[in-house]
Amino acid sequence: MKVLANPCCEKCHHTASTPCSDYVQCRAEGPLCHDDVSCKQQRQKLMSLILEPDRKNKQVLVCNGTGCFSSGSQTLIDLLREGLAERGIHTADVRSTGCHGFCEQGPTVIIEPDKTFYTKVKAEDISEIIEKDIIRDEKVERLLYEDPVSGKLAANFETVNLFAKQKRIILDNCGKIDPEEISHYLAKDGYKGLAKAIQTMSPDEVVEEVKKSGLRGRGGAGFPTGLKWSLCRQSEGTKKYVICNADEGDPGAFMDRGVLEGDPHAVIEGMLIGAYAIGADEGYIYCRAEYPLAIDRLKTAIAQAEENGLLGNNILNSGFNFKLKIKAGAGAFVCGEETALIVSIEGKRGMPTVRPPYPAVKGLWGKPTNINNVETWANVPYILRNGTDWYTQFGTEKSKGTKIFALTGKVNNTGLVEVPMGITLRDIIFDIGGGIKDGNQFKAVQIGGPSGGCLPEEMLDIEVDYDNLTAAGAMVGSGGLVILDNTTCMVDIARFFLSFTQKESCGKCTPCREGTKRLLEILVRITKGEGQAEDLNTLENLAKVIKRTSLCGLGQTAPNPLLATLRYFRHEYEAHIFEKRCPAHACTALMEYTVDNEKCKRCGQCSKVCPVGCITGDKETPYVIDTQKCIKCGACLKKCKFNAISLA
Repeated sequence: MKVLANPCCEKCHHTASTPCSDYVQCRAEGPLCHDDVSCKQQRQKLMSLILEPDRKNKQVLVCNGTGCFSSGSQTLIDLLREGLAERGIHTADVRSTGCHGFCEQGPTVIIEPDKTFYTKVKAEDISEIIEKDIIRDEKVERLLYEDPVSGKLAANFETVNLFAKQKRIILDNCGKIDPEEISHYLAKDGYKGLAKAIQTMSPDEVVEEVKKSGLRGRGGAGFPTGLKWSLCRQSEGTKKYVICNADEGDPGAFMDRGVLEGDPHAVIEGMLIGAYAIGADEGYIYCRAEYPLAIDRLKTAIAQAEENGLLGNNILNSGFNFKLKIKAGAGAFVCGEETALIVSIEGKRGMPTVRPPYPAVKGLWGKPTNINNVETWANVPYILRNGTDWYTQFGTEKSKGTKIFALTGKVNNTGLVEVPMGITLRDIIFDIGGGIKDGNQFKAVQIGGPSGGCLPEEMLDIEVDYDNLTAAGAMVGSGGLVILDNTTCMVDIARFFLSFTQKESCGKCTPCREGTKRLLEILVRITKGEGQAEDLNTLENLAKVIKRTSLCGLGQTAPNPLLATLRYFRHEYEAHIFEKRCPAHACTALMEYTVDNEKCKRCGQCSKVCPVGCITGDKETPYVIDTQKCIKCGACLKKCKFNAISLA
């Protein structure tokens, strides 16, 4: 369905064949510039699509991102629409949206205008929601979010800790609009940034605008986006490409997926603006195949943009041409590295190439190419639409804007959060995240994914930006934020992340292929209680060599979790090596279960649940655990009601 026809109004004095830069507002106000019937019909259709949902008394926003979708949110949407139709209710609009952000509470439903936030909604709850909330304007209290610390029910989603301290720019549309309806994006000023760029600015002016904004790449090290664009623009050649890196592979990370599923047009608009500025006429979105919902919504958005003259030839009658394709990646973590991604698009095995030349000079099929990640592209429309003065009010001196994090781990509130650069880790974890689960103590935060670092409690008040985190031994990365508590072994954490990067190494360069394997072997020995005194120096020296000599970013950053844990948690390594003890009681080989006979009531429950029969005793004979047979499963520890099982 086309929603971007050319009828204009007297306000801008443009003809029906030449749209103005403020085209959405232009079509929403004033009389038509002529009486053409088709012009009137198209105006009516456009305004109906954009304004009709807002005329409803209530809007029911159902999260239909991957997390909620897998829990049956589409069924909820169908039942809501059927239930309203059966009751003859036409004053509520049921909308399928992207991720609301509070994934562990899904499926979630927000009802406007009161912003009522319902959590863990099931099919059997729908009738009650319709009868109480939509018809009688009463809250279904049992479905409201309950704060795990205070026990209070949230009056609306804005009072939930996870949302209260966020600054949602990139995620603002996610959870509000239907990502499969271009009219919803238009109603939120979508494509105004594109219209402003191609109709009122030169390509060089667009590049300068992005430079002035201070936007830095959101996919890793934070390279200045405007500078990256200018390098590609200045490269010789008439054929150039832009690429969106949506190959999100960090464990526990789903920032890019949330944006693609909830607001795909923002990414497309950002790429269009970048292509115009750089001089590209073709682009690719490289999205991992494990994101089928994101790919489906991207396909829909691209088709709608093409149908409405926003992709293809002569975009908005400007003479600017741009075509966009999707490339589904096979799930190789190394393809997040831009040169590996490029060769993967070309149909080859995803392996990095030597730089220089950089992609800005010689990229896809040997042509100048600019690559940014999903979040970077999604920032661009807001910068063009609102200006650099607006954008630079958020963030720090050297890190402007906001950043999306995937907050996971041992924290009460997990999900997608968008915060201004400069916020402290303490605010993210204890205010937005709601503190540590189960009353445990905070130990560390792993920030930046498997290539990031683990920061201890004394670093909680550090301001989150690119330079501060790098100096502290971590990195912003793409935005993974894993919270660790006192039950976590830091040696084992380093082993876990190094195991991931070692498996994902493409094997092209020796330092990464062989070096990470040697590091992993030493860490495995230490967690088994077989570590030696010289291992600490070996780990540090080898890690530094790998960082200096690896071909690409995977190998250059793979030792980061190891080096950070050695820097801040060296005492845990020493306990494993010299005392043959895991302070967190997490390394199985160093555990030993014993029975405290002063506390033991001789109930026999521990022996009944032991899967290998290593616990013996009776009412007359003290219970003992055969440590040679014990597989250290912890079943006896969990079963004992008298705390008679101890773990050394």
